[in-house]
Amino acid sequence: MLGLFMVMPVIAIGAKHYPDYSAFLIGLAIGGYGLTQALLQIPMGVLSDKIGRKPVIAGGLVVFAIGSLVAATADSLAWVVVGRFLQGAGAIAGAIMALAGDLSREKQRPKVMAIIGISIGFSFYLALLLGPIIAAKYGLSGIFLITGVLACFCILLILFVVPSATNIAPRGDTLPVVEDLKSLFIQPQLLRLNISVLLLHMLITLLFVQIPVFLIDLQWPLNTHWQAYSIVLFASVLGLVVLMALAAKYQHRVLQGSVAGLAVVFTLLIFGQHSIIYLLVLVSLFFTCFNYLEANFPAMVSNIAPAGKKGSAMGFYASFQFFGAFIGGVLSGSIGELLGIQWVFILAAIVCCIWLLLISGLQATNRFKRYTLNSKQQITTLTLQQLSELAGVIDITVVPNEQVLYLKAEQHFDIQQAKLVLNIKD
Repeated sequence: MLGLFMVMPVIAIGAKHYPDYSAFLIGLAIGGYGLTQALLQIPMGVLSDKIGRKPVIAGGLVVFAIGSLVAATADSLAWVVVGRFLQGAGAIAGAIMALAGDLSREKQRPKVMAIIGISIGFSFYLALLLGPIIAAKYGLSGIFLITGVLACFCILLILFVVPSATNIAPRGDTLPVVEDLKSLFIQPQLLRLNISVLLLHMLITLLFVQIPVFLIDLQWPLNTHWQAYSIVLFASVLGLVVLMALAAKYQHRVLQGSVAGLAVVFTLLIFGQHSIIYLLVLVSLFFTCFNYLEANFPAMVSNIAPAGKKGSAMGFYASFQFFGAFIGGVLSGSIGELLGIQWVFILAAIVCCIWLLLISGLQATNRFKRYTLNSKQQITTLTLQQLSELAGVIDITVVPNEQVLYLKAEQHFDIQQAKLVLNIKD
């Protein structure tokens, strides 16, 4: 993910030497990886269930490394775009989550998944700081080349350092299940969240086609852009702390306020960027709102998803997320080139207003507990009825061929009661 992200803050400036440079191709180069990621995320996860996690992960890294090499040696921006599409084709997030699930005990699995999620988020912020520094010293080709080398090291890491799976996690915890996809796609609350993350990543990609150009116009050379991003990240983290504190009491209002904050940012950008302070304040506000939404949407998806279908719900969510990055790059580049930058921000502000209407229909999400129980005895209709009558049970899903039962329950639920019904001994 670091390799995918490092290009975003620099390519609008670093690619100007290509003979076919255009705003449209810049947009494709920034968001192009999102299309192949969105299309292949679920199939690659399902494939890892058939042929194994490590072959899929190693194969995805090989494709990613080839894409990095294509982009590094490109003599035109069009070939950089081809390289970015190939980078995205290494869609291994689902297989990595599944392998992490296989290697972790049930009680530790949520922590493991959280750590992976945090590392992906951290890679984005690290990319904002490292991208301009590496590009200033080695150029755009240097970023792609370093990315390809790191991918090769990761192949060795996955093959020779990461242990092979010994504890196979139930698929419903980590992987998309094809049979679940249709019902989850039309689930109203999940659909609102999926569209929300698509719009969120559309907006951040849309913005990053323009930010480097703004900084250059304000007399900040590329090798100093990391300083601007470090100020933005520091300010947005402080803002995030404030929003998280407010969300403890006013979750839905803070959610709506964050989307409204994005609308304010794009509305003010319509009138230009008058000074570096003005721009940094707006971008800091954008990242404050972005950080809050990015951190909370996955938790909401996980909470709303039916028992035993979290892997499928998160697979859909990831596909929408990556597709949003693709749409943002295409729209920002094409509209900016045809109509001007102001129209890009007008579109973004209108999208935010429509988005506000969309999330107004989101219901408050209570925090539920989830349990995965391995039953050695046959699960009968009577057993399911007894479980459903236990105090606090919200949802039950049975996977007979895996001898697995998933429970979604309220906080006060006593898991020992369910174990008694299933005759499970600790």
